[in-house]
Amino acid sequence: MAEFRIAPDLVAAENDKRAAALKSDYEALGATLARRGVDIELVTRKVSEFFVAVPSWGVGTGGTRFARFPGTGEPRGIFDKLDDCAVIQQLTRATPKVSLHIPWDKADPRELKAKGEALGLGFDAMNSNTFSDAPGQAHSYKFGSLSHVGAATRAQAVEHNIECIEIGKAIGSKALTVWVGDGSNFPGQTNFTRAFERYLSAMADIYKALPDDWRLFSEHKMYEPAFYSTVVQDWGTNYLIAQTLGPKAHCLVDLGHHAPNTNIEMIVARLIQFGKLGGFHFNDSKYGDDDLDAGAIEPYRLFLVFNELVDAERRGVNDFNPAHMIDQSHNVTDPIESLISSANEIRRAYAQALIVDRNALGEYQDANDALMASETLKRAYRADVEPILAEARRRAGGSIDPVATYRASGYRDKVAAERPASVAGGGGII
Repeated sequence: MAEFRIAPDLVAAENDKRAAALKSDYEALGATLARRGVDIELVTRKVSEFFVAVPSWGVGTGGTRFARFPGTGEPRGIFDKLDDCAVIQQLTRATPKVSLHIPWDKADPRELKAKGEALGLGFDAMNSNTFSDAPGQAHSYKFGSLSHVGAATRAQAVEHNIECIEIGKAIGSKALTVWVGDGSNFPGQTNFTRAFERYLSAMADIYKALPDDWRLFSEHKMYEPAFYSTVVQDWGTNYLIAQTLGPKAHCLVDLGHHAPNTNIEMIVARLIQFGKLGGFHFNDSKYGDDDLDAGAIEPYRLFLVFNELVDAERRGVNDFNPAHMIDQSHNVTDPIESLISSANEIRRAYAQALIVDRNALGEYQDANDALMASETLKRAYRADVEPILAEARRRAGGSIDPVATYRASGYRDKVAAERPASVAGGGGII
């Protein structure tokens, strides 16, 4: 029996206030969808089975290059982080796994596993950190890690990634995500070809250490902290990496790591087609990186990404099992509330994609009827599927309105009283 950070009686009382309205809304939506030939119960079951991992670092307050303004009740370490992640899962029933970042979350694996089991949480992909220096490390990553000109620095970075694998094996993880900030800030600073050769060689050493049932996710990002060139700058380079390393290597798509107006859903389709889509880091962005909650700016794009995922699911693509995780920075919101909201928005996009009339869409595509093909997608996107999401949460023991229940619980005030106030630090997204 999992420990609950918020009293179940409170969740039940909050649900009772909203149960009649939800029943009415769910029945009305069911009737509307039935006229379209959609079984609301089937959609609700599939939504109930869709999960997204939360990042351990996401429950802390983020920052910009200029400043960080800590919130109240900041987690003091990984065990506080797990408590906060358990609240998100308790209320949403959509986030049963946590993704750890080493060395930020380094602790005795036995204690990590025991804490997770006590809270009813599992562990998703491990994340290595060679984009910043850890206290006491011998070689700095200021000028790169896996692609560094120095063999000793590269070996140190490889060793760190292998350490992440070993920790992951002990706590039940099955994947390693590798993101590096390696690159250059000035033309001529780096030899592009030799840097990429060094990176591939180092990644091959990491790949050799993977257990047979693990996957390796490489993550591309066009800029930052390197502002002129980045070693893994786009999906094409990422695909080359996955192809070069082998069948256990896949591409991870972070929605915030692309240039404005990039057709991310098309990238997703290409990676699915050639068997190299590993998974996602969900977030949203206006100008760059993972600066906003999922669905905050471009919910239609999120829906279009899921349209490709559901299409692949319906077609029965071989070994199609993408990993789903949130990766975003929370600068002005309560991180728990933002992660609750994001988990809901991701499930919303999935539910909307599930109700697309795929037969009609295929016919319009074959007839080159651009307008009606677009309208077919828009019809599903415009549907208010919130009753499906709320009912899925309720049936799983979660909250009909998780943010309202969270606020009613007073959880933030409670942990603020238990945890010492954080001191505002310098710039840098955590």
